[in-house]
Amino acid sequence: MVRPLQSNLSLSQGVRLLFYALSPSESSCSELEEVPDYVQQAIPYFVGLMIIELVITWLQKGQIVFRMNDALTSISAGILSRLPQLLGRGIELTSYIYIWENFKVYVLPWDSSWTWWIAFLGVDFAYYWLHRMSHEVNIMWAAHQAHHSSEDYNLSTALRQSILQKYFSWIFNLPMALFIPPSVYAVHLQFNLLYQFWIHTEIIGNLGPLELILNTPSHHRVHHGRNPYCIDKNYAGTLIIWDRIFGTFEPEKEKVIYGLTHPINTFGPFWVQFHHLVYIWKTFCGIPGINNKISIIINGPGWEPGKPRLGCIEDHPLVSGKEIPYDPKIPAWLQIYAVLHFSFILGIYLQIFSNNSVASEITILFGIGYVILTLTSIGLMMENRSDAGILEFIRCCAFLCLHELSSMTGPFRLVTEVVFFGCAVFWGLRCVIKF
Repeated sequence: MVRPLQSNLSLSQGVRLLFYALSPSESSCSELEEVPDYVQQAIPYFVGLMIIELVITWLQKGQIVFRMNDALTSISAGILSRLPQLLGRGIELTSYIYIWENFKVYVLPWDSSWTWWIAFLGVDFAYYWLHRMSHEVNIMWAAHQAHHSSEDYNLSTALRQSILQKYFSWIFNLPMALFIPPSVYAVHLQFNLLYQFWIHTEIIGNLGPLELILNTPSHHRVHHGRNPYCIDKNYAGTLIIWDRIFGTFEPEKEKVIYGLTHPINTFGPFWVQFHHLVYIWKTFCGIPGINNKISIIINGPGWEPGKPRLGCIEDHPLVSGKEIPYDPKIPAWLQIYAVLHFSFILGIYLQIFSNNSVASEITILFGIGYVILTLTSIGLMMENRSDAGILEFIRCCAFLCLHELSSMTGPFRLVTEVVFFGCAVFWGLRCVIKF
């Protein structure tokens, strides 16, 4: 008898969820509508593990190696990547359902363990090729590069997700729609993503025999490196066997230097997501010849006329091992301010998701807009930009206006109004004095 996972995870289920350790009987659903939003339910476990990682690194090294600006940028990217789901079912599921309903050739039983394991292998195999093509095709790299833009490697880095990647990933999953029910596919699509959270850490070393089969922190550290030996290696999601089979495996060797080969040096959430698209557009417009223009889109990110399709590894900047991450200094009070307001907007984000089924479309749109405005403002603060004060003044005023339209009552409403009114006055005065 299949026992679908309840909407609220037990502690055991929540922990096992992050390690792909829920059994078929716990995670099989007959209908797509019954599949829980596992990613949303995993958020408290993300936070808990990040706190544990923070404590362990402090005990190991005697100092906090967690950079707040980079971590907030990573979490911001994760929030942005999830916002489109508030507006409707994503293309990954919509396209899959269409193929399933119109072209399926065989129906595997949704409650069979065999179906569950076949879906596990199918989703992971599709992810390997999606991930590999996201490094080898420039337009797909424009979507994926956001995940690699952090110069740190910790659990917050796992949350630095792309807004655009899902608009490419659906293509690789469509063959499964010929025989695997959408409800089973939807479970493994989330499990494959969630498994990759815990491997974004430096506190876990070699895992012995598991390194032969599973994608591990050691393997994935290589993938995030910009050292020459790390480039375009270890594309695995859950199983490292695909890299071993297709010749893209590389074990961890010398110290890994993380981030893009050409660091973007920004904490602005939109530039993190879209800067490579801007680069492609400028290059596309500037390069002569239709063949070259097409090649800029479909060849590798390092391609130039006269170079191999994937470019030359020799063209990448040298890595000395002494690289200093982008880390502009900001006052302690501004750091505290940013963290407090980021925590507040995280609460609003969670509230929007929890009320999504009953909230009006205009309410959801206003909520999305305010979340984006806040994340953008905090990104500017982290860079100590001169225009951060203006945007923060606008954001605080926008909150007060939206707050008047809300149905919130009681002491908390008064407190938030007073706090944001004070913040608006503070930033307004700073702008006047400064300019």
